[in-house]
Amino acid sequence: MLLDVLVLAAGKGTRMRSELPKVLHPLAGKPLLAHVFNSVATFDNAAINTIVGHGKDLIQEAFADQPLNWVEQTSQLGTAHAVLQAIPAIRDDAKVLIVYGDVPLIKSSTLEKMIGGVDNDAMALLTVELADPTGYGRILRNKEGEVTGIIEQKDATPEQLTITEVNTGVMAMTAVDLKIWLPKIDNKNAQQEYYLTDVIGLAREAGRRINTYAPEAVEEVEGVNSRAQLVALERYYQHQVAQQLLDSGVTVMDPSRFDCRGELSTGQDVVIDINCIFEGTNQIGNGVNIGPNCVIKDATIGDNVTIKANTVIEGPVTLEDDVQVGPFARLRPHTVLGQGAKVGNFVETKKADIGPGSKISHLSYVGDAKLGSHVNVGAGTITCNYDGVNKHLTEIDDGAFIGSNTSLVAPVTVGKNATVGAGSTISRSVPDDSLAIARGKQRTLDSWKRPEKN
Repeated sequence: MLLDVLVLAAGKGTRMRSELPKVLHPLAGKPLLAHVFNSVATFDNAAINTIVGHGKDLIQEAFADQPLNWVEQTSQLGTAHAVLQAIPAIRDDAKVLIVYGDVPLIKSSTLEKMIGGVDNDAMALLTVELADPTGYGRILRNKEGEVTGIIEQKDATPEQLTITEVNTGVMAMTAVDLKIWLPKIDNKNAQQEYYLTDVIGLAREAGRRINTYAPEAVEEVEGVNSRAQLVALERYYQHQVAQQLLDSGVTVMDPSRFDCRGELSTGQDVVIDINCIFEGTNQIGNGVNIGPNCVIKDATIGDNVTIKANTVIEGPVTLEDDVQVGPFARLRPHTVLGQGAKVGNFVETKKADIGPGSKISHLSYVGDAKLGSHVNVGAGTITCNYDGVNKHLTEIDDGAFIGSNTSLVAPVTVGKNATVGAGSTISRSVPDDSLAIARGKQRTLDSWKRPEKN
């Protein structure tokens, strides 16, 4: 059967106190709305209709590359009114799933169960038990345990307020039923809004069963209405990711000080120290040791790599097997370190292909460069790659030795097994097996005395 998904994302998010639409605030490096889209995109024959209002242009721009149907709710008159705007887009022979753009952790498996509970005689409703149900609509049941309705907090009696089973807002039904019920909903309530929850009473009148389902965890259906709630869900999500890593053979030294803001795949016997942040898409091999306070983005990391403390990797970056990086290193985009290469403390690389066994141990900048194997770059070496207009390439062949405090003025080539003396400024290519020295001759003044202060 066809599935039409309605994602409600028109809310202003006043309590966020932000110019950014609420559903675009990030959780784990992605907008809240992106998490919802990921959950519903797994279903076959599904069309995703997103209802927007406040900040609609920003929202649509953020997801311009996705096959989505956008529906505008110009006035926020309630959830039923929002769904009503999407009625023309709903196919008559479809099931309809209604979810919320600010409920980011809803699982596909939970939604799949709900969809399976919908037929011509039944709709599905997602409910949850809360220790503190304040603010949520309460689920009303009869003596037989059947759902008879949902009462909103502001419309509830004192007795109804004691109910702990609450409405999550997530529901599913046939398109035929939804199109019949929606026009019957009025706004005769304390908020003078059109409540989608009123379809429960209409379903009962039509003789439909209301099948209820529960999420695996409460956090799965928690919405984000404030920054405090956003942060709380972020920490829950990160703890879940850390637990999955622990179960797969990765040591996360402190799950409360770990952040994955993208996709992370790892081998076994990986150790991740405290305060590490992973962004984008990262692939990590076996036996990798990552020190504290590292930021790693879009990196492909081989086996037995050591990344020492306070290293920043801004990919795409590739580290082959047995590489050592840091501490306090910065690898910028398009850096490749060959097997056994070493980049040490206070070294910055950018668009640098560094061959196997080569070493840049400290205090250097290597950008727009290609290094062969077993090259040694001394402390304080700089590739001068920019002439004020264009970037130029520095090439250093296998086995070359670059002395400390050397400036390599690109475009320039240092040949195989060549040596550059410390303190040189090299602006012409150096042949294989040669020594290049380009520095002023030292003068020594005997019997010279240092001036004295007046």
